[in-house]
Amino acid sequence: MPTSRYKRVLLKISGEGFCREGAGGIDHELLLSIAQQCRDVNALGVELGVVVGGGNFVRGHVMAQRGVGRATADYMGMLATVINALALMDALESLGVVTRVQTAIHMADVAEPYIRRRAIRHLEKGRIVILAAGTGNPHFSTDTAAALRATELGAEVLLKATKVDGVYSADPVSHPGALLYDALSYTDVIHGNLRVMDATAITMCRENLMPIIVFNLLTPGNVQRVICGEPLGTLVASDEAVAGGR
Repeated sequence: MPTSRYKRVLLKISGEGFCREGAGGIDHELLLSIAQQCRDVNALGVELGVVVGGGNFVRGHVMAQRGVGRATADYMGMLATVINALALMDALESLGVVTRVQTAIHMADVAEPYIRRRAIRHLEKGRIVILAAGTGNPHFSTDTAAALRATELGAEVLLKATKVDGVYSADPVSHPGALLYDALSYTDVIHGNLRVMDATAITMCRENLMPIIVFNLLTPGNVQRVICGEPLGTLVASDEAVAGGR
């Protein structure tokens, strides 16, 4: 049995992680893969919180560009995250994992309201806590929600799951020669406009010294590998942590 490097982690999964490239909705095979990876982490005794995005259904800023009021568009995006949260809950429970869904927007018929102390108690009991509806406020991304939840729940690391192997110097799809970074400081990310997460999320992590690991979710087992300390993806941390190596 592998050994975890962390006791409590926050995993951020974008909405696009639930669907195939160029598609929308929820792909059952990808959903099951995510659930299995979360189950394997839970089996190590790791306390796991998961923040989900909703871009596979609605992206607030895109809807705003199409004429929907920005606040309304963002609320639509928050509701989309709840769909993904419930789908992940169902997939996890089909694997025998006890979960709780908590939402930042009150909807008592389908999920608990987000209450920090209750979420921590669930984690301590070994339940996977799925956090939906972002921060509950428009104009804030689910990346910012992940940074906020990681900080207030006392996570040791924020895992940013993507469809690429980490942070590159340019888009690796359109620039095959793009450089994959092993480690970056928060300042490097902000000044380089590398778009790991939005500036608000990066700034919050910097102010709270919350390390971020950006890695590829599509490779089965990667979540467990990262949590067990394998040097996958890109570490984003303080200047001192980056200088010290991984």
